Amino acid sequence: MFLFLYNFAWTLVVILTLPILSLSKGHRLPERLGLRLTSNPSRGRSIWIHALSVGEVISAMPLARAIKSKYPSRHVIFTVKTEQGMKVALKELSGEVDELVPMPVDFWWSVSRIYHYIRPSVLILVEGDIWPGLLCYLEKRGVKILLVNGRISPRTGKHYRRFGFIVRRIFNRIELCLMQSKIDRERLIKIGIDPHKVNKTGNIKFDRAWRPMEAEERKRWQAKLKLQSKEAIWLAGSTHEGENEIILETFKRLKEVYPGLYLIIAPRRIESAGSVYRVCTEMGLDAVLRSELYADTGPSSRGDVLILDTIGELERIYGLARVSFVGGSMVPLGGHNLLEPASFGQPVLFGEYTYNFQLMSRDLEEAGGGWRVKNSEDLFVKMKILLSDNELLKGMGQKAREFVLKNSGAMDRVMAHLKGYIKTDD
Repeated sequence: MFLFLYNFAWTLVVILTLPILSLSKGHRLPERLGLRLTSNPSRGRSIWIHALSVGEVISAMPLARAIKSKYPSRHVIFTVKTEQGMKVALKELSGEVDELVPMPVDFWWSVSRIYHYIRPSVLILVEGDIWPGLLCYLEKRGVKILLVNGRISPRTGKHYRRFGFIVRRIFNRIELCLMQSKIDRERLIKIGIDPHKVNKTGNIKFDRAWRPMEAEERKRWQAKLKLQSKEAIWLAGSTHEGENEIILETFKRLKEVYPGLYLIIAPRRIESAGSVYRVCTEMGLDAVLRSELYADTGPSSRGDVLILDTIGELERIYGLARVSFVGGSMVPLGGHNLLEPASFGQPVLFGEYTYNFQLMSRDLEEAGGGWRVKNSEDLFVKMKILLSDNELLKGMGQKAREFVLKNSGAMDRVMAHLKGYIKTDD
């Protein structure tokens, strides 16, 4: 009954919104409904990997490469839900997987379209993005469904418990759930999922090839961004509304004490760059958009603040910073991945809302590679401490990188679990 009502609701949504969306400019309607997909009966037994957005794509990249390396004869198809996530996937995985395909909505007709296009033997969901219609459709056709790098936040866990009778039916269609931590595993078991199908394998985000920034690459980035070689750069990445103001106010105060400090701020949503620019102007800060630096007619000065409004550059630009702050953590959004700045050997600051990365933030703090800040005043004080004590700054940076390197190994455990499900089709 639940699935019938679910599919009926999707049908109503599509019928009611189709005329409106078809009239809007720049819409993604064809790909969101799977209209651009065609049946491909010659293919079969494909390995299907799915990631929701940018964060999940980054997690899935080493997994996709490992699977394609181990099973080179198998057709590996990688799907992504969001437009920004697809841009990252196209940049990083083109030529490394067989196809990159936009994931349609969970409308029964669209699900059928993408199934007949991919014709998979196994679907690997990375971190989440679990849709009832898709899972039911695939299970009925004998497709093995696996969850890799699974994570259950406190908020999600609360919702899952409230609707446990539905969630259990959905998760029972998944053959194996490989979770990031013991806490994630326990949260899933508390909902009523069979403990035998839920395993803790660790976080595969630790298993990327963490490439340090060499001198030549540093010089290239400095030239691109019009940076001076010896200036102190503070990078605030993946920031949100409410945090941007805190970061900019703190920077303005720090600038009075450390005139050579330069801020690079990367809003989580690129479309927020304009509002960040306006806040800078209101505060009397000279700001420049990264996209403007591309143009020959761009600003001659790089200002006090560089607003990163491009996709795919933040990961490497972290390597230019002396100190980093990771956003989504001073507002109740659960935080974002701390590993990218930590991997470059620099102290990482973050707020109190890190429930999406609960263990990672706690362990990084305990390892001495990061500090949690309570509010804007605490952020200001801790930034002053780091900027005035170079030995402390270097020591914390070294501990941050060591933390990243010593926690690798999850990929081997994940691949060992996947072996049985993929090998049986060879």
